[in-house]
Amino acid sequence: MNSISQPYLSERNVPPPILVELFANCGIEINGPQPWDIQVHNPKTYDAILSKWSLGLGESYMDGYWDCAQLDEMICRLLSQDLNETVHGFARIRMVGEVIRAKLFNLQSKERAFQVGEQHYDIGNDIFERMLDPRMMYSCAYWEKANNLAQAQDDKLEMICRKLELKAGEKLLEIGCGWGGLAAYAAKNYGVEVLGITVSKEQQALAQERCRGLPVTIELIDYRDLQGTFDKIVSVGMFEHVGEKNYLAYFDAAKRLLKDNGLFLLHTIGSDVEVTRTDPWIDRYIFPNGKIPCSAELTKALDGRFLIEDWHNFGQDYDKTLLAWHANFVQTWPQVASEYSERFYRMWSYYLLSCAGFFRSRQGQLWQLVLSKRSRREVYRSKRLKPIN
Repeated sequence: MNSISQPYLSERNVPPPILVELFANCGIEINGPQPWDIQVHNPKTYDAILSKWSLGLGESYMDGYWDCAQLDEMICRLLSQDLNETVHGFARIRMVGEVIRAKLFNLQSKERAFQVGEQHYDIGNDIFERMLDPRMMYSCAYWEKANNLAQAQDDKLEMICRKLELKAGEKLLEIGCGWGGLAAYAAKNYGVEVLGITVSKEQQALAQERCRGLPVTIELIDYRDLQGTFDKIVSVGMFEHVGEKNYLAYFDAAKRLLKDNGLFLLHTIGSDVEVTRTDPWIDRYIFPNGKIPCSAELTKALDGRFLIEDWHNFGQDYDKTLLAWHANFVQTWPQVASEYSERFYRMWSYYLLSCAGFFRSRQGQLWQLVLSKRSRREVYRSKRLKPIN
């Protein structure tokens, strides 16, 4: 295995035997006939993978060095074999550096909290408006009874509102409100007053527009600066940006803001095991400073702060959600292609399809937790689908 760390001359057109073997162990053949086989156009691909592993794999795809007819399935096969452990020697120094970076520095501090908004959510609403459902929900949909993305997202919103036991006149805080889809739904259908917060200026502007005329306020603010009390709190797809060093501060803030008899629904991506670093490609190009929690990290942070009333996992629905987003993205790309580069198109496709593979491999989970303070006296009954008429 010492040969793993040796430079591989990109001028050579024959793939290095170690990569052939590693891919073969996952049922992938380099330049093979199956739709999940990697098709290498430029031998620089091998240098990129050998030197930087997942970062090199993604960057070489962005550069057009390789393609794959079923990229999502290829990534699923790679992740199902836990190759990150097998190939640790490929980029040992780089990986160790990422771990140290995450451990020593608070990558999600207040000073850095708006960075993900500026880099990811502010790229342009035109991409998201075309890719997402009409409510612009940028989180996992719920597909148990739905046969299209819009219905699956509506079912998710209805389920969230029912899990929170929303009642007319209540005040709902949404930490990470996106483009206002959930806030508008809850205000219209459940008669609640909503405060939504975001770290994205583009999200705030569009959310305010989409919630006009409703009892909804959208503020550009970090959760640590919030004041007041709320009957219910919800956070959908934001916890991944909080970071392990801030878990206690996050839940302390939620506890301080929630009324004694209230409920807090946390909707977050989760990992099957504890991860010490974010995938370097995702960190650099998609979600800077992110961190996916494992179950142990969550329960440790919740200890003494909240009781877990319900824990619902429907992570496999994210695979289908991401494929629906990708289909929309590809279909509507001609409408915005003049505003973006081909490299951006390949980057965004790689992001959506590789994430679909991540959830298909079951490394990725999607959790909805319903939390309460110990002071709550009502018995909580778990809820899933909305009633059938």
